[in-house]
Amino acid sequence: KYHGMRNEELRLPYHDSISVCTAPSHSKTTAAFEPERDADRYVVDGEVVDGRGAERIRAVVDHVRDVADIDHRVRLESENDFPTNIGFGSSSSGFAAAAVALVEAAGLELSHPEISTVARRGSSSAARAVTGAFSQLYTGLDDADCYSERLDTDLEDDLRTVAAEIPAFKHTEEAHKEAADSHMIEARLAHIHEQIATMRNALRENDFDRVFELAEHDSLSLAATTMTGPAGWVYWKP
Repeated sequence: KYHGMRNEELRLPYHDSISVCTAPSHSKTTAAFEPERDADRYVVDGEVVDGRGAERIRAVVDHVRDVADIDHRVRLESENDFPTNIGFGSSSSGFAAAAVALVEAAGLELSHPEISTVARRGSSSAARAVTGAFSQLYTGLDDADCYSERLDTDLEDDLRTVAAEIPAFKHTEEAHKEAADSHMIEARLAHIHEQIATMRNALRENDFDRVFELAEHDSLSLAATTMTGPAGWVYWKP
């Protein structure tokens, strides 16, 4: 996973990351640019979105408007068929679906890696969700470098995820800020590049055990970095 952001507006991560997107969980999103509409309207899981949530959606919408050179207001509706805010990637899936829908509604012809830079403005993880399966998000200072690319591996064909839902509320954006102020962040940045290279090699060789040993090790590093931030957040519970 990526941890910490070098640019909060463009949501540029400090380092590369690799993730896997699972089916059949999905987000269904529709979007339309409507000249007669007075204001944007965002509805997620049946509820109108406002506040910080609306700001994050607007960042994606405004970017599409700029690229497409249109100024119409937008109606966007999205629904997830799985629980939100418990670590299942609902925001990643939602912003990926929103980016694809908005690009289509605006009449833009973009590749999946190009659409991933649109989705990234809502959530860096959403960039990887656009390209799907096992994907790598490259770090960078702009869209030319910071985009997602799908990795070639056969592991996705037989992969199944078993999840246990434990009620908790996580503060993802605050956690990224905590990471940047942790004394462990420099150690994480020092070893993550070798981990990424090793993971790519393991995926290429379809080495299930090595892939998920690396993933587990990264989870420990991620938790250590978060727990040693100013607030000392401990997400693990007995």
